[in-house]
Amino acid sequence: MTREIISISVGQCGNQIGQQFWRTISQEHGLSMDGHSTNTASPLEKENLGVYFSESSDRYVPRAVLVDLESGVLDSVKSSSQGQLFRPDNFINAASGAGNNWAKGFYTDGTELIDEIIDTIRKESESCDSLQGFQLTHSLGGGTGSGLGTLLVSKIKEEFPDRMLATFSVFPSAKVSDTVVEPYNATLSIHQLIENADQVFTIDNEALFDICTKSLKLATPNFEDLNQLIASVMSGVTCSLRFPGQLNSDLRKLSVNLVPFPRLHFFMVSNAPIVAEYNKQYHNLSIAELTSQMFSRKNMFAACDPTSGKYLAASAIFRGANLSTSDIDQQMLSLQTKSKDNFVSWIPNNIKSSVCDVAPKNLPVSGTFIGNTTAIQDVFKRIGTQFHQMYKKKAFLHSYINEGMDQMEFTEAEANMNDLINEYQQYQDATIEDDVDGGFGGNADDELQQQE
Repeated sequence: MTREIISISVGQCGNQIGQQFWRTISQEHGLSMDGHSTNTASPLEKENLGVYFSESSDRYVPRAVLVDLESGVLDSVKSSSQGQLFRPDNFINAASGAGNNWAKGFYTDGTELIDEIIDTIRKESESCDSLQGFQLTHSLGGGTGSGLGTLLVSKIKEEFPDRMLATFSVFPSAKVSDTVVEPYNATLSIHQLIENADQVFTIDNEALFDICTKSLKLATPNFEDLNQLIASVMSGVTCSLRFPGQLNSDLRKLSVNLVPFPRLHFFMVSNAPIVAEYNKQYHNLSIAELTSQMFSRKNMFAACDPTSGKYLAASAIFRGANLSTSDIDQQMLSLQTKSKDNFVSWIPNNIKSSVCDVAPKNLPVSGTFIGNTTAIQDVFKRIGTQFHQMYKKKAFLHSYINEGMDQMEFTEAEANMNDLINEYQQYQDATIEDDVDGGFGGNADDELQQQE
């Protein structure tokens, strides 16, 4: 039976990534840009179409809700080659925009729109046979993606408490920045994502920028280049949900395999191969090469060094026809043996691999990696340092307080993020001799009680 996913894009960045994602997976499922099935689509490509698409008379319509506080980006989606793909009722926008202010998205302007968004999501969910969950794309630096995005996350959790909620969240970076108040918006958003999301795929603009300049050799990467990278990793992460496969075939299995403690649900992702166009012919895409690229710091979509932390759990997804599972198992085993210091000792067999027979378009094979590593704390530390520098001088606070926010919320958000950093550090330092049941100081038990 099909287990459906509803996809929601919020804000400018979220909608641009969403558009690229739908373009990528439409091609993989043999659909034209307006949702018609092409003659070249194989039965395997059509088999799980119902996860992301609903079937209307003669075409496939994405289960997508597109949201923004201004109309510009949604208008450009409507007028693009994909404009006919989406259901017109599922475009929801206000007129004013959030002006890069988290409080406008979360409190004032966002609350005026939230009922309409939840109604549209409810309508989509009622047409599902067996809804498995939601996927949200947004950025944490601006006002709409961060404020309205996290308001939506908390409302979905209230409305559908037993469904999974995964977010693809773009974390801000000074290298690709257009806003001074990004550290505020990001910290307030992270506070919400810790409490309400089930899985957060951490995508970091700084890392994407480095991949474009160093690996793809692009002199001046634009947002389209970055979005293309994000769409390719989203396609890899979701391929086990969209095509028949063994491991992580739904969002809940993904969580069970990758989230050892409820609050530690921030994943690092990578993709392979990532090589410049003129270099492709010199690369041998063997399983060994894919594995080494997937675990390489250069291919990680978050700007932190995985060797500075430890993996709590990891999942590797290989895509391509006729891949040898015994080769893959061999590579995984040798990788774990070679880098055993990078994996926590108290979770045995904490790396899983799966194979999908359908390769991405224009590539014979590819690999996608999802890791839950304690090294991710570096991203939170970077944002925390920038937040603290501004907050201790109370810079720019007035524009948030004017929207009805309380200063205490900033202190709480910072404290929650610091707690998360400490938890990652605690589990990184833990050894197999520690009292695991006590949660290394009782923290895990407290978390579980909070969850209950």
